[in-house]
Amino acid sequence: MLFVSAAAGLWHFRRAQKSNTQDYLLGGRSLGLFPVSASLVASFISGVTILGTPSEIYNFGTQYWITIFSIFFSGIVVATIYLPVFTTLQLNSVYEYLEIRFNRTVRILISSIFVFDVILFQSIVVYVPALALNQVSGINIHLIGSIVCIVCVFYTVLGGIRAVVWTDALQVGVMIAAVITVASLGTYQMGASEIWNRAIDANRIEFFNFDPSPYTRHTFWTVLIGSWLYNTSYIAVNQTMVQRYISLKNTKISQISIAIFTISIMVFISTCCWCGLVLLAWWSPPKCDPRVSGLITADDQLLPAYVMEIAHHLHGIPGLFISGIFGAALSSLSVGFNSTSVVILEDFVKGCFKMKPNDRCSTIFVKILVVLFGVMALCLLFLIEKLGGVLSVTGSLAAIAAGTSFGVFTLGILFPWANSKGAFVGTIAGFIMSGWVSFGANAAIGSGLIVPKKLPVPQCEGNVSQNFLKQFEWHNEDNVFPLYRLSYHWVAPIGTLAVLVVGAIVTCMTGVQNPSSIDKNLLSPVIHR
Repeated sequence: MLFVSAAAGLWHFRRAQKSNTQDYLLGGRSLGLFPVSASLVASFISGVTILGTPSEIYNFGTQYWITIFSIFFSGIVVATIYLPVFTTLQLNSVYEYLEIRFNRTVRILISSIFVFDVILFQSIVVYVPALALNQVSGINIHLIGSIVCIVCVFYTVLGGIRAVVWTDALQVGVMIAAVITVASLGTYQMGASEIWNRAIDANRIEFFNFDPSPYTRHTFWTVLIGSWLYNTSYIAVNQTMVQRYISLKNTKISQISIAIFTISIMVFISTCCWCGLVLLAWWSPPKCDPRVSGLITADDQLLPAYVMEIAHHLHGIPGLFISGIFGAALSSLSVGFNSTSVVILEDFVKGCFKMKPNDRCSTIFVKILVVLFGVMALCLLFLIEKLGGVLSVTGSLAAIAAGTSFGVFTLGILFPWANSKGAFVGTIAGFIMSGWVSFGANAAIGSGLIVPKKLPVPQCEGNVSQNFLKQFEWHNEDNVFPLYRLSYHWVAPIGTLAVLVVGAIVTCMTGVQNPSSIDKNLLSPVIHR
């Protein structure tokens, strides 16, 4: 996987040498449907998805599985409401839209949130799979992280977006093959009906929990609505996604790529969810939960530990799984490096400072940025290892950035009377509100005031420590501030709602904008057809 990814950078290097900045960063808007669709999938999936989704099902049940319907509705909304705006405008940076629609201040504010979010999240993308592989295989975390960062920087710098897109296609193929193989092995050995029956016995099967409480981790409404808004915000207005689908020839082909992406993600996440049930069945009595035996120390190591148990004697299967994890890390890193470089060049160098570098200088500048991002990701890896509590905080930042960005773009695309003052104040309000909820909740979890309510695992013979059993006990959280007890699915919706409400109020107070003065290309086709 590492060798082929590096080779892809070399393959596209000769063409990248002769290309201008537009071609290096956006592929001359002539990339193929299949590689771009695969790159969209790679932008959405990371090692956290592969390792975290099965453990989520294992610990909390199948209610989370209905997130696939949220993704389906997100695909429809993006393809019909948001995508046509960006494919028509053909902007290098999606955040340039905010300056055209509102003003430069709003553009720089949202761009800064994006850059800060991506830089911090890159370290998580490297650290989580590295930690899991370290616990299972004994490979040093720093060695794994260094290799991933060096290879990713190598092919991203040499080949530009063409190398990123084509390696994404390869890596997605390996990821899908790895997850399907792992799920198929368990299903073949235990049988689908047996897996399902054991999940029923363990009270893991639940799809229609209509509990209206916003404090329950997973309910029908929490997952369907909260997950829908987060997914829509990420697909619709995040630079990593928009940069890929506007690299296609026209709006129709871009919409087809979103359809392929949506179906692929639904299948992939469903397979990961099934893996969670396979894990539960595999460690049902007479076997014990691997956390009891000390085989693993963290939930994200459940899947790697299972792979080593079920397939250690099958040559190539553990290697395929590890390649899938490496592929997930590489694809997420390269996508982040490439997109963030575009944002800094377009929004800060050209947009904020009004500099006009030529193609050669722009390309060199972008390559230097990619190298710097790689170094920063590696440095943050060392920091995060020492400050383990920052993992959940950094992960929550994605929802804060997504909800706030989605709110201000929605204000511009669907509300033609909204003005720049409303957008600016609304953005600050949305960021503060969602940040308050997210960081407050993580602080409460870190201090032990809030304990995630995991479902109990089947009992087995042997010594089970009280510390292990405590994670299944009910804790009274009535004294915790209500907003901190909200399900994590509500972080992005709170940010979006705050932007829209405060933006609308400030717009009314400062004078609404005349809708007829707005270029129709800046508005969604659903409101000006």
